[in-house]
Amino acid sequence: MVKSMTGYGRARETRNGRDITVEVRSVNNRYLDCSVKMPRAYGFAEDAIKALVQKRTSRGKVDVFISVDAKGAEETVVAVNEPLARSYIAALRQLYGLSDGMLRKKYAVTDLARLPDVLQVTKAEEDLETVTADLCAVLEEALTAYTSMRETEGEKLAQDILGRLDTIEALTAKVEQRSPQTVAEYREKLLARMQEVLQSTAIDESRILTEAAIFADKVAVDEETVRLRSHLSQLRAMLCSGEPVGRKLDFLIQEVNRESNTIGSKCTDLEIAQWVVDLKAEVEKIREQVQNIE
Repeated sequence: MVKSMTGYGRARETRNGRDITVEVRSVNNRYLDCSVKMPRAYGFAEDAIKALVQKRTSRGKVDVFISVDAKGAEETVVAVNEPLARSYIAALRQLYGLSDGMLRKKYAVTDLARLPDVLQVTKAEEDLETVTADLCAVLEEALTAYTSMRETEGEKLAQDILGRLDTIEALTAKVEQRSPQTVAEYREKLLARMQEVLQSTAIDESRILTEAAIFADKVAVDEETVRLRSHLSQLRAMLCSGEPVGRKLDFLIQEVNRESNTIGSKCTDLEIAQWVVDLKAEVEKIREQVQNIE
């Protein structure tokens, strides 16, 4: 299925006490350019997040926004700084000249605990793999919504392009039908002119045939229309392939435009010229749409 490079997806979930919100949005870009914005404390998960995005999209300027409320996941650990506590005891014993027994009577354990830095409160270390997995799980949900939007938009683009390909094919058929008639009309005009100039002289029919053949060769567009039809067939096949085909479509539509220009440069008939103008207008509209396809 054809996918647009423009899309948006959002997901929010609480996992292991963390309230995680992920937003994914993208716009057109020639290559894949993924940017991740999230709290610095979770920077360790950036590579995993980018790798997950790369699995789901191949082109576009993709921005991933992640916010984390970890209040529910905060765990604290209280530790005793034993060397410091022993140093306090030794200092008090020396300062007041107290024995261990007298020191225990004069000072309670709570007094010692109140001394600076004897008790140290720290946050428990996070399991980086678990946190990364949680972030990626919520990202997967956002990417699912993001991909769905891109597929919906891509389907509309594909239908629009297919309709324009039908129009181009119909115009090509008109050119193919009209082109031989222009040669016959040229032959008749040439004959009429020569009869007007050479009223009393016999007209060399072979000369007329030769001039008509030269004209036919100059205005022949058979090769161009055959290639044009081939390109149209390839474009239809690509749109139905289900693979990322944006770059291929961009290249092929340039070839369609080249054939259209060649046909336009060869035609001398006003009716064909108008059809070519209409054809090129459709090609330009397709080219603009192709810029949005992954």
